[in-house]
Amino acid sequence: MSEIDLNLLEALDALLSEGSVGGAARRLKLSDSAMSRTLARLRAATGDELLVRAGRAMVPTPHAEALRERVHALVHDAQDVLQPSGAHWNPAVLARQFTLRANDSFVETHGAALVARVAAAAPGVRLRFAPKPDKDAQPLREGLIDLDIGVLGDTAPELRVQALYRDRFVAAVRPGHELLAGALTPGRYAAAQHVVSSRRGRSAGPVDAALAELGLAREVAVIVPNFRAALAIAAASELVALVPASFFNAHPGGLLSLELPLAVPEITVSQIWHPRLDGHPAHRWLRALVLATCGPPPLG
Repeated sequence: MSEIDLNLLEALDALLSEGSVGGAARRLKLSDSAMSRTLARLRAATGDELLVRAGRAMVPTPHAEALRERVHALVHDAQDVLQPSGAHWNPAVLARQFTLRANDSFVETHGAALVARVAAAAPGVRLRFAPKPDKDAQPLREGLIDLDIGVLGDTAPELRVQALYRDRFVAAVRPGHELLAGALTPGRYAAAQHVVSSRRGRSAGPVDAALAELGLAREVAVIVPNFRAALAIAAASELVALVPASFFNAHPGGLLSLELPLAVPEITVSQIWHPRLDGHPAHRWLRALVLATCGPPPLG
């Protein structure tokens, strides 16, 4: 054991997470040359190249891919072991990274406020917002993410869930849009052309179900991957964007919002975590901070 440098685990985790020597160096606050030397030591220790050049980028070897999750879990566990616990736990001395999986709208609406709260209470903590391509529970089970934030879907039954706030959808249009003249009826809303936000490229949702109950259907002209893109297109066209009220209130971009003339269910944004972290002091602190930061957003 005297020949094993456990600091190499943290370096390996950074290299496999960042996928580059430069990124890992910035994460660990080292020079590129120091990180390159560490990579050489890791290659000697594992007997594998770990990261190899592919054009201008570096890609992990199959052995590195197999190690990625194990190494991340080991570093995560080591950080937990070496943190103060119980009644004497103090966030001011906490030094670790938390990974939160959330979509762009949550990060853009609440990210800055959450970062400010974390920095004020625990300057040694870093937040990493991971992309949310789906609602797969496996990253929570494997410890690859600490919190999953979003609208609850078909998630694993063992996971813990806490509601953060309720939200609703509104229609966003440019000033002077024809829908602003007179009462907005389901028929007028359906007759307009629409821009829809969907990570998976889907055009139909709860609004379409509500329209179908009235014998109506809307025409979707374009599908974009996020709400910001939907608002940008609506601002420069006659298209109508459908976005959460909380996101619109934070990023109106010169647009105007209209209440939907339909009975569309509200959505509940929640934070989700694995039960093994229920009593963990640092994780409980993080959850409380997220809840306090979000609160019920102004929907008016």
